[in-house]
Amino acid sequence: MSTITTRCPHCQGLNRIPVERINDKAVCGACKEALLDGKPLEGTTDNFQAVLQSEQAVVVDFWAPWCNPCVGFAPVFEDVAAERAGQVRFVKIDTEAQQALAAQYRIRSIPTIMVFRQGKLVDTINGALPKSHFDQWLNQALAK
Repeated sequence: MSTITTRCPHCQGLNRIPVERINDKAVCGACKEALLDGKPLEGTTDNFQAVLQSEQAVVVDFWAPWCNPCVGFAPVFEDVAAERAGQVRFVKIDTEAQQALAAQYRIRSIPTIMVFRQGKLVDTINGALPKSHFDQWLNQALAK
């Protein structure tokens, strides 16, 4: 049985999840909060491919800590993640820490937002957006 390791978005504790249970409602072993819904998940080379295979659509924010637009967009991304908990998975990938993923997805500017469904890229947008514009774009992307 293969597993992925993910960091809890609430307490930052590391948790292992069997890949076969990626669609279950996993909770953190330490704080008992939801691991995969309600807050963006930290995407890494170790867990990203398994997360993409989720039955739910996956929205990914490629960002960097030194990027002011990325930092400004983070609260918008988190708000939408909370509002769409249980419907869509949200993932943040730090392009500085996860350079292999940034190269694999040919990230040239940040923030870059991508939507995946069953592992396949559905839509992409570059740049930080106000919440209303992000919601509108996301609704269109999810309808594809």
